[in-house]
Amino acid sequence: MTKKRKQYNSQFKFKVALEAVQELRTISEIASAYSVHPTQVKNWKKQLLMEGPTVFEQNMAQQQREQEVREMELYEQIGRLKMELEWLKKKAAQFA
Repeated sequence: MTKKRKQYNSQFKFKVALEAVQELRTISEIASAYSVHPTQVKNWKKQLLMEGPTVFEQNMAQQQREQEVREMELYEQIGRLKMELEWLKKKAAQFA
């Protein structure tokens, strides 16, 4: 019988790592409080300290990509609407 590995979401990892960075309690105390191995807490803390400055940059880059996609969709819609308007003007001129 195999035991499935427990997976933690990013919010939980951040919460534990942030508490480890604050150093109000020892790594062992934090690990036992959250039922996690102390090595895992150390790894999450190390990852937070190493990637901390880039956390906000990644979020900004993602927001910028989403904005570019939205702009592209809007420009496409504007182009379609202009073509439809020109077509309707052309058809309306035929009936007038």
